[in-house]
Amino acid sequence: MTARLVHRCTLAVALLATQAGMASEAKRLYVEPFTTKSGSERLRAEVVSELRKLTSVSLVTAEKQADVILGGGGEIWIKGYRSLNPRSGREPANGTPVYDGFLSVELRDQKGETLWSDLVTPGAGAENVGKDLAKRIAKHLAEALPKVEAASVNSVLPQPSTVLKGAGATFPFPVYSKWVTNYRRVNANVEIDYEPVGSVAGIQKLLAGAMDFGASDSPEVIHDLAPNQQDQFLLFPSVVGAVVPIVNVPGIPSDIALTAQALAGIYLGKITKWNDPILKEANRGIHLPNLDIVVIHREDGSGTSYAWTDYLSKTSPEWKDKVGPSLAPKWPSGRAAAGNDGVAKLVKELGGSIGYVEFIYALDNHLSFARVQNRHGEFVGASLESMAIAARESVSVNDDFKISLVDPPGFGAYPIASFTWLVIPKHIASDDKRQALAGFLRWMLGPGQQQAAALGYLALPKDVVSKEEVALLKIH
Repeated sequence: MTARLVHRCTLAVALLATQAGMASEAKRLYVEPFTTKSGSERLRAEVVSELRKLTSVSLVTAEKQADVILGGGGEIWIKGYRSLNPRSGREPANGTPVYDGFLSVELRDQKGETLWSDLVTPGAGAENVGKDLAKRIAKHLAEALPKVEAASVNSVLPQPSTVLKGAGATFPFPVYSKWVTNYRRVNANVEIDYEPVGSVAGIQKLLAGAMDFGASDSPEVIHDLAPNQQDQFLLFPSVVGAVVPIVNVPGIPSDIALTAQALAGIYLGKITKWNDPILKEANRGIHLPNLDIVVIHREDGSGTSYAWTDYLSKTSPEWKDKVGPSLAPKWPSGRAAAGNDGVAKLVKELGGSIGYVEFIYALDNHLSFARVQNRHGEFVGASLESMAIAARESVSVNDDFKISLVDPPGFGAYPIASFTWLVIPKHIASDDKRQALAGFLRWMLGPGQQQAAALGYLALPKDVVSKEEVALLKIH
C-alpha cells in the first residue's frame, strides 16, 4: 500500500439463501474488479482470499451468475508515521505507517435492494491494511448472513403520486439522502425533498407549515421551540449516530485521548494549549505541542450541538451550571461554522483546532477523531460496535422515544452516541401525504435500516422498531 492510497472498490457477493429457514446450500458469490486505482487489485485479491474461507458462500466468475451483490467504496490513507523510537518525541517520515480511513460495503440483491451494509476501518497498528480490511469484511459478513434474508423481506404498498418536503438536522443527512434516492426506486410515485438546514431552522419551517416533516437530533426540540404544541407532533427515531471530537494537531498521527474534564475545559475556554497537563496526562507517550487550541462550534441551532452539550452536561457539573444542554448554546469561547460539513472543513483548514461532527463527516474529510473516556475510564473511539454497546446498555425506550444515549453504562460503549429523530405531525389533512409519509416510515423501519451502516450509522434496536411500528397508528 502506498501513502494516501485511495481504494474505490465495487464488490459483489452471494449468500446462503432461506425460505422458511436457512438452507444448507450456499448460493453464488461474485467479486467485481475494483476501479483502476493504485493498489485496488491487491485489495481485491485480499478480499477474495478471505471470502473463500467462508463456507456459506461460493465464488463465481461473472456477475450474471451471482445471486446477491455487495457494492462498496471508500478511502484509506496514511495519516502519519509511528516512531521506531518512541522516546524520540517526534514522528519520523520513515517509521511505521499509521493508516486511517474507511470502506463502505453494501449487500444487495439483483433488483438493487440493499440487504445489509457495513463500515470497516483499519485496526490500530495494522501493517497490512488490505488484509486487515478484508478480514473484517469477511468476519462481519459471516456474522450477518443468518439474519440477512429475514431483514430484507419487506413489501411497500403502492402510494398515490405526491411530494413530501422535509427539513432539519445535518447530522443524519448522508443516510437521509440515500434513503430518499432509494425509496424513489422502490416507489416511483413518491418524491421526497429533504433540506439539511439544521435542527432549529428545519423545525421552525415545520411549525410554520412549510414542511411535511422535520428532523432533529434533540428529543426536546418541540419543547424548546414550541412548548404549547408538543402534543401535536410525534418523534420517530431513524438511526443511531455518534458525535465525535475532530482534531487537527500537526505531527500527531495517533488518536488523541480526551477525558470529559478535558473536553469541558476546552469548550469553556479554560484549557487553551495542546500540551496542557490535563491533556498530557491522558496521552502519555505522545508529544503534544505547545500550540494554541482553536475551538470550533456550530453557529446554527443544531441537534448535534444538543447531543454534544448533553454529554458535557452529564459529565461536567461546571458545564451544566454555566451552559447546560442546548440546541443553540451560549458558547463561552470559539469560532462558529455552519453545519456538520462546515465544522469539518474549518477544522481541516486550521492547525491546532478541535470541533465536533457526526461520525461520517470526520471520515469523509480525512480528519482524526479522538477517543473519548467513558464512565468506566476506557478511552473509546466511535465505531458501529461501540455505538451498538451504547444503544444496548441505555435504559429502555419510552413510548414517546425521548431518551439520551450519552454517557451509557456499558464497558466498551462510546459515550457520545445519539438517536436522531424525524418529527411528524400527528394530524395530516391530506390523505395522499398521510399515506405517503406512513409508507416511507414503514420502509425506513425495514429495508432502510439495512442501508445505514455503510454510512457510519447504526440500525435501530429491534425493540425500538417494534414500538415505532405501533406508533405509526397515531398518525391520522
